Amino acid sequence: MNLNTSILKYIEDVKSGTFTVEEFTAATLQRIKDVDGDVHAYLSLNDSAINDAKIIDKKISSGEKIGRGYGFPISIKDNICITGTKTTCASKILENFIAPYTSTVVNRLQNEDVVITGKTNLDEFAMGLTTEFSAFGPTKNPWNLKYVPGGSSGGSAASVAANECLASLGSDTGGSVRNPASFCSVVGLKPTYGLISRYGLISYANSIEQIGPMTKTVKDSAFLLNIIAGQDANDDTTINNNNVNYLENIEDGIEDKRIGIIKEMTIDGLSSEVATATKDAIKDFESLGASCDEVTLPTIPYTVAAYYTITSTEAGSNLARYDNIRYGYELESEGYEYNSYISKSRTKFGPEVTRRIILGGFVPSAGYAGKYFLKALKVKSKLTSEVNKAFENFDYLIAPTTPVQPFRFGEKIDDPVTLMLLDYNTVTANLTGKPAISVPYRVVNGLPIGMQIMGNSLEEKSLLQSAYALESKTNLPAVPL
Repeated sequence: MNLNTSILKYIEDVKSGTFTVEEFTAATLQRIKDVDGDVHAYLSLNDSAINDAKIIDKKISSGEKIGRGYGFPISIKDNICITGTKTTCASKILENFIAPYTSTVVNRLQNEDVVITGKTNLDEFAMGLTTEFSAFGPTKNPWNLKYVPGGSSGGSAASVAANECLASLGSDTGGSVRNPASFCSVVGLKPTYGLISRYGLISYANSIEQIGPMTKTVKDSAFLLNIIAGQDANDDTTINNNNVNYLENIEDGIEDKRIGIIKEMTIDGLSSEVATATKDAIKDFESLGASCDEVTLPTIPYTVAAYYTITSTEAGSNLARYDNIRYGYELESEGYEYNSYISKSRTKFGPEVTRRIILGGFVPSAGYAGKYFLKALKVKSKLTSEVNKAFENFDYLIAPTTPVQPFRFGEKIDDPVTLMLLDYNTVTANLTGKPAISVPYRVVNGLPIGMQIMGNSLEEKSLLQSAYALESKTNLPAVPL
């Protein structure tokens, strides 16, 4: 059975009787058993996956109404809640936390008869770019196990790339879907802020984070978006998308579309391999009938600093609840006064989370808020104005998703500033709330390179058309794992 298939092809095969949902689910779980000891994409598996598949098969055979998913297997990043299952955020603080409710996105998947395979690894509380900061060990890149898969949704990307599921849901605060999508050669979409409900996503930075699909193909991304997008009464930030069909007309092409090549993301800091791939991608866009011209966004050099200032501030507030009283682990309170007990219990946080909590306590504090936090908000506002103005002249903005290819474990872990600069090309979409997608474009020296396309707010349908067009120009090898 070919597990390296798309969701849409899988559904065709189930409908035609090529295999049953149970057979494909069993093969997927066997694949996880065979390779995940090396990859470590999963933190936990769904014990009822086979039973869920059997129920869907029964519905199909008896002619009952069946959901759009037809039982395709999907993994879920372990910061998204599912009732009765562990939701650890890859942190010792939540090691034994059982979610008391299910997120809206998972509810929508289950209502469409999708089979959840399990929960995937991530950088602790989604704070990181390599999945090296998981409290339960790093995820490996399926293209080369000595290399990082990107982060923070590294487990999600690796699970899709390694054929351990057909799709995954990740979360993207500064590139956490697109970065690992690029590093693992899968499609990763960060939607418009508010397009997908965040109800049931454990918060990192509420004002800019979004749940996004990670898939093998652009069409699969559109299909999944059709299921999970839309307004939610449990999340007041969600937007009514008027039930747009993102798959409809996806093959229309990009003839006469205007594409802006973001100067600040394509001139300096790129590896030679990424720079060459970017030039080739521009030629591909032009061969598809689009016109490409350089666009400058002068605020880009300040975005990473602004992003970490804003998100650390929000993270410091969000993580204050983890005091080992409302959530926590076994630590006897005897012999402690209140403050020392909380200080001791919070030593369970890993180094990256601790770094951001400290930063998040400092930058908005009295005497410093104007110097740091308010300036960061001004950068966010100025950047949004520049991007909105660019979209008056262009349909899409493009750049490589990350400035470099995947690198070896430990290579940058002791240099947080260099690590942060991996976000240089991705944080703009988060700070401005715009949708952006990473499309697998090339594999050089056995390591993937992704291209990022950014669209205007709520223009996912057009964005997916451009991504599908670029995808049609690629011919990528299969993952070697």
